[in-house]
Amino acid sequence: MDVVLEFERPVVELRRRIEQLRELQERNGVDLSASISQLEVQAGRLQQNIFGHLSPWQRTLLARHPARPFALDYVQGLFDEWLELHGDRAGFDDPAMICGTARFRGG
Repeated sequence: MDVVLEFERPVVELRRRIEQLRELQERNGVDLSASISQLEVQAGRLQQNIFGHLSPWQRTLLARHPARPFALDYVQGLFDEWLELHGDRAGFDDPAMICGTARFRGG
């Protein structure tokens, strides 16, 4: 499930159109490379314009995007033998806090 924010929608729709043209080009053997390349430039400019003028709330939505990596994604990518520790001496576990031991890149 791809989550698309409202301000991202024009870029996503344009990229979908580019993909449709690529599929059409492959299926029918028609050369649409000029149109595809023109739309790719247009999509790049549109994306640059949109992301260059985000409101503070749009930046917040982007920072909270569900598809962004979480801390554990980085931990699993950087460390080997990750062992997450849970709880404190009173028996409580805070799911917002991450703690554990690991080897950094096999070291």
